[in-house]
Amino acid sequence: MLEIDDIEVALDSEAGIVRAIDSMRLTLRRGETFALVGESGCGKSMTALALMRLLPENGRITKGQIRLAGEDLLALPESGMRAIRGGKIGMIFQEPGTSLNPVMRIGDQIVEAIESHTALRGAAARARAIEWLAKVGIPEPERRIDEYPFRMSGGQKQRVMIAMTLAAEPDYLVADEPTTALDVTIQAQILELLKELQKERGLGLLLITHDLAVVSGMAQQVALMYAGQIIEVASADAFFSAPRHPYARLLLRALPDADRRGRALSAIPGTVPPLWLAFDGCRFEPRCDRAFAACKTTRPDLTDEPGGRSVRCLLYTPVAPTSALAQEGADAVRIETESAAAPRAAAPGGRLLEVDSLAVRFPIRKGLLQRTVGHFNAVDGVSFSIGAGRTLALVGESGCGKTTTGKAIVQLLRGQALIEGTAKLDGHDLFTLQGDALRDARRAIQIIFQDPFASLNPRLRVFDVLEEGLLALRPEMDTGARRTALETLVDQVGLRRDALERYPHEFSGGQRQRIAIARALAVSPRLIVCDEPTSALDVSVQAQILNLLLELQREFGISYLFITHNIGVVEYIANDVVVMQKGRVEESGPADRVLSSPQSDYTRTLLAAVPRLRTGALDSA
Repeated sequence: MLEIDDIEVALDSEAGIVRAIDSMRLTLRRGETFALVGESGCGKSMTALALMRLLPENGRITKGQIRLAGEDLLALPESGMRAIRGGKIGMIFQEPGTSLNPVMRIGDQIVEAIESHTALRGAAARARAIEWLAKVGIPEPERRIDEYPFRMSGGQKQRVMIAMTLAAEPDYLVADEPTTALDVTIQAQILELLKELQKERGLGLLLITHDLAVVSGMAQQVALMYAGQIIEVASADAFFSAPRHPYARLLLRALPDADRRGRALSAIPGTVPPLWLAFDGCRFEPRCDRAFAACKTTRPDLTDEPGGRSVRCLLYTPVAPTSALAQEGADAVRIETESAAAPRAAAPGGRLLEVDSLAVRFPIRKGLLQRTVGHFNAVDGVSFSIGAGRTLALVGESGCGKTTTGKAIVQLLRGQALIEGTAKLDGHDLFTLQGDALRDARRAIQIIFQDPFASLNPRLRVFDVLEEGLLALRPEMDTGARRTALETLVDQVGLRRDALERYPHEFSGGQRQRIAIARALAVSPRLIVCDEPTSALDVSVQAQILNLLLELQREFGISYLFITHNIGVVEYIANDVVVMQKGRVEESGPADRVLSSPQSDYTRTLLAAVPRLRTGALDSA
């Protein structure tokens, strides 16, 4: 067993001591998948770092034990932990872009892990690295093994991180959002690989994720976290068939799908409270739809219930009034956005963007002088159009050219690649614009990048990051107007206003994504290229963001080019769908038709790989 027994973690901050984890208890057995779910900032990733003894410099474990086969890991010297990390307990980090060494070839990094924790050396270790790259779905692994991380897409870098971790053959695996950046087909392949490893080697998996559909198909046990505490523990069957805690029920109702199209999702109001506060009562009370008077003043304990489940909620204690127990949660849900009408259909002739025969070719350079010896066709003859106030979803496997298409349209590949074809905004070809005309186009078209950590300047406060666009593209706004606009903006994307004075590294991955979304919205664009904008977000914040995007579309007629692998989001938000494969359009058309009656074998395979919640999970919530 791998046991976390009554662990508490404290972080020193300017605001005071942050109690990131409070009385954490968790047991992971060999061959079992234990899922840890909850909102961004609730302590999931901090739990993983504490387990690996990789806390930041200002963090410390103040109480408890972490035992591996009965041995207390907290009592080991650092030299002893180096043998545990990787060899006994492997970890897949949330952001592969910051976890891979940018100046080392990916093969060297995988071989280093293999040689550190197994008996393989030299050519045998390299052969094993190639084998693992093939297992995780990297095309042409014999060639790609000698490439650097920057030459790979976000999903491919995530696969490299998974290969590097599994190649060391650990007994336990801590997987922090392991499939966040992966398309559905590769995600299905990785999850099937993990299931096979569990059968073959008895791998114990601690799965940290916000994707409840993945949890539904993978986990035997589920623990739900909120504000540093575990608030519900149950078998996966019990959790999805009859969630007990009000937070669990609200999470399940926040999931997007085709049935909720045209209606606001049940986004949970507010955010996770700051953990430097002293809590008098239940930490979820300010956001709870079933709270009563005692919730403000009484701290609930994690109490055991029949069937091996535990719940931290006063509803199931003697202090709960009868009216609270009888209350139907669906009647009291507080939805931040009261209504969100379906996106407006484009008027006849109301096309905002027309892309015709777009081709993007990157030079292939070799030799000491890096001469160009050929070109790689990343995008080859892509055509589509987006109407005013409409959403077009661009879907396909990682590396198929989705992000390259978006970057080409936003003019981020000038000088880096050969671009052919046209992309006309209101009839003006974006590829030929210069000077003031190009600046106006940049204001009209913004982009939300896939990797929020890489796209935010680490030396600037959030206020400066958001203000930068206003200074460049909205010069008519004075200082006071900019401050007011940015305060309103962080409210809209679900951040506290004190976030404006902090730096990007002080936020979780999901919170950084919200900052990136706020930056794109700041200059009031007409078209936003959304490159996996909700992939790093938990379901409740995803619901807030999707509600916000639809509300902005309804009010201002904003159009979206929505690049995503989340088919549930596509079903909910998209008017039209373009399916890409290997740089080409495989299928396109209205979302209802493509998703319900796909004509292409590739599209059918893509849709078949989508993980779905267990039958009845949403109804039970």
